[in-house]
Amino acid sequence: MNVTEMNAAAVKSNIVFDFAGQTVIVTGAARGIGLEVGRLFVKAGADVFLVDFDAGALDEATAELGCRGVAADVSDTASVQTVVDTVVAETGRIDVLVNNAGILRDRMLWKLTDDDYEQVMAVHAGGTFRFTRACTPHFRAQRHGRVVNVTSYTGLRGNVGQSNYAMAKAGIIGFTKTAAKELAGFGVTVNAISPNAETRMIASIPDAKRAELTAQVPLGRFADPAEIASAVAFLASSEAGYVTGAVVPVDGGISI
Repeated sequence: MNVTEMNAAAVKSNIVFDFAGQTVIVTGAARGIGLEVGRLFVKAGADVFLVDFDAGALDEATAELGCRGVAADVSDTASVQTVVDTVVAETGRIDVLVNNAGILRDRMLWKLTDDDYEQVMAVHAGGTFRFTRACTPHFRAQRHGRVVNVTSYTGLRGNVGQSNYAMAKAGIIGFTKTAAKELAGFGVTVNAISPNAETRMIASIPDAKRAELTAQVPLGRFADPAEIASAVAFLASSEAGYVTGAVVPVDGGISI
């Protein structure tokens, strides 16, 4: 068992958070980080709703975790509202929202089309905005809520071929800080994580480039998605009740 596997196994076997009686929505949850976030919340006793555009993958994920799912397009206002209405109708509340949904349309700036730009912005920034806005009336009524957004190191430093993605992720940081200020008076915290995890995107990178990227990480590896889930759970927990407006790097030190 390598270091990554050992850390992931420890995370999965030592659940210390208690979310019993709480309702959690996780977007982009059919695989990768979103799936592991959903898994941790299920183990911690939450009533979890996974959201994803890929209905087939979502069915597999909900069957695996034993929770509920709602197929939806996070870039569409009506679709987002349907998810929120469904969750509230079934559980009567929303306690935690994890905005994780994302797509890539990577090209050099001079090759990017309007669709490449619009789609990435609509899913990353638009989805984060729409879901947070739709949940806010319920958070305000409850005088409690947790929002955890997923941004990226690319949003702070940029990356060749990802000007659309970098713009969207940088926007999420600004949105996180603004929403944190606006919702603090209602007992709602809004934070973000900046992960560096072993995902399908990383797995698709050629070996030579992957080795180059790994060498840039002080801890010398990419995280298992389960390790990212732990950071999300902390920010959503009562233990983090005095943390808001933060962007937490869960990246092995690459942003140092």
